[in-house]
Amino acid sequence: MDIPVYLIAGFLDAGKTNFINGILKDGFAAEDKTLLICCEEGEEEYDPHGLFNVFTYTVEDQAELTPELFKKLEKQYRPKQVIIEYNGMWMMEPLYRDGLPGNWVLYQIICLMDARTFEPYLKNMGQLVMEKVSNADMLIFNRCNEQLRADLRSKNLRMANRRADIYLENEDGTSEEYVTEDMMPFDLSSGHLEVADEDYGIWYVDLMDHPERYEGVSVTFKALMCHSKKFKGVDCPGRFAMVCCENDMQFLALVCKGQGMDRFKNRDWVKIRATVKKENCEAYQGQGPVLYVDRISACQKPEPETVSF
Repeated sequence: MDIPVYLIAGFLDAGKTNFINGILKDGFAAEDKTLLICCEEGEEEYDPHGLFNVFTYTVEDQAELTPELFKKLEKQYRPKQVIIEYNGMWMMEPLYRDGLPGNWVLYQIICLMDARTFEPYLKNMGQLVMEKVSNADMLIFNRCNEQLRADLRSKNLRMANRRADIYLENEDGTSEEYVTEDMMPFDLSSGHLEVADEDYGIWYVDLMDHPERYEGVSVTFKALMCHSKKFKGVDCPGRFAMVCCENDMQFLALVCKGQGMDRFKNRDWVKIRATVKKENCEAYQGQGPVLYVDRISACQKPEPETVSF
């Protein structure tokens, strides 16, 4: 039987324990026996009234997190679901790549961040921070004020993780979504957008998040030609983006259709003019922006070549 695993990650004092106390108080474990694996001891403690039907186990060393330990705990406690409060100083990849038994399914990664310390942590521990930001299914920034909300939105975190739900928890107890209606970064009133080289990343994220905004709009942009190997006959030019370091690159590709694409080899720099349509597309596994190309030509590479944020 598959056991869903909820990974709660974040640095010390980011609010992980309070978050888990909250979901337990709301009845998360009321019907399903739950195993809570604690990998970090902070100032906050678990509310004993919320631990009904919950069994706790403490891990002090990352090396202890092995499939053998998890199977032992499964046999001992017979949980229907598992919560792992993960140490913020540990990389998550070893856990979700090789650390879980085959029947332990990573159902959701929730990352909590203290908005007041996010910037210095990002500067000093960029790889640790960005691994959490880029892999989360839900991101929660605690202790926000007006200035911190503006700072976080200016970083365009959607670039690092397009699928995550991002929430800003304010000092007064209110909460709001990270993405707002007025975050549209370009003026599309003319029906055409010339994408500046330095704006490719911002444009790409907005286009993928809101393809309906660009329906019928013509766009001009520079990209590396790419002919997909996975999807036969699909051309998907794009640009490489640096998430947090040179070793962590993503290719921001867009499905394009039209004449002349086959004249260019993979990794040729091209300038494309195309009209955007929102369509179902196998490469997107659903709906997304498909660009119908009416003009394509060779061009000089932009400086810098990679997109950063």
